[in-house]
Amino acid sequence: QVQLVESGGGLVQTGGSLRLSCAAPISISSINIMGWYRQAPGKQRDLVASITRGGITQYSDSVKGRFTISRDNAKNMAYLQMSSLQPEDAAVYYCNAGSLYLHRPGKYWGQGTQVTVSS
Repeated sequence: QVQLVESGGGLVQTGGSLRLSCAAPISISSINIMGWYRQAPGKQRDLVASITRGGITQYSDSVKGRFTISRDNAKNMAYLQMSSLQPEDAAVYYCNAGSLYLHRPGKYWGQGTQVTVSS
């Protein structure tokens, strides 16, 4: 079982920024898709952003222009740079890996990191 480890969540004011990190215990060079999902209380877990091994990205409409996903295959890390955060961005953010598709999750998940945005 591969357990991804997220970090970087926390409390931020509206309009602020956070950078989430995802550490993989295995080499991600062979993993096609890395992604970030989020789940707010009472809601389903939704895709935020995903990135292919070659750097092709996909974003949900709600975060386009504000969030940037990246990956460092040499360090086995993925990142989510979040800017202009809004209260509706508050959620538990999960790192995901292993999918063959940008819009679907793979089988590897992290435990999640909480992002809280104060208004």
